[in-house]
Amino acid sequence: MARKGVSHSSVYRREGDAWLIEIRLRELRQLFHHLDPAPFREKDLDPAAETYIEDAMREIGPRQTVKLLVYLPEAARPTEEEEARTLPDAVAHYFGYRAAQTRVELRRLLRRALANLAVGLAFLGLCLWLRKALAAGGGAEVLGEGLLIIGWVALWRPVEMFLYDWWPVLRRAWRFEAIARMPIEVRGAAAGDAPLA
Repeated sequence: MARKGVSHSSVYRREGDAWLIEIRLRELRQLFHHLDPAPFREKDLDPAAETYIEDAMREIGPRQTVKLLVYLPEAARPTEEEEARTLPDAVAHYFGYRAAQTRVELRRLLRRALANLAVGLAFLGLCLWLRKALAAGGGAEVLGEGLLIIGWVALWRPVEMFLYDWWPVLRRAWRFEAIARMPIEVRGAAAGDAPLA
């Protein structure tokens, strides 16, 4: 697992022009959520495996050429040959689904930001109207200034959502899409290599 503050070039190996995300397993089923009853190709990934792969892609960068290498003990490979053949489709299917979910989340965030903006603008308008009414009636100047400040503060959250909150969600969707497209290879593990649980 990569460490914070360390460049990906010192943590991940390269093979040709591709950065490698490497996982050692005792069996392919370790990669998937054990309670998911779906067929192998449609299973959810184990949360720890998903996090590891996503974190590795974040550190390497979704614009880099990346390859996922899954190492299995030689003894396990013949019995899992069919699952090994469908593994690229299963991982692509899962991360494609996660990318679509994240894009839905992004649309919801932008709709919520738009609704919040409408409420904030209406509240600001009300505050400005009350301030003007107070000034016309010889009301307190401090209260009028307070209404002006409160009206502008009401716009803070929608503006923050439009300026900053959607970027991390979009970057996550890009990461998931990059993972769904990356090549995946299953190889035999060396006898001395300990599997990752």
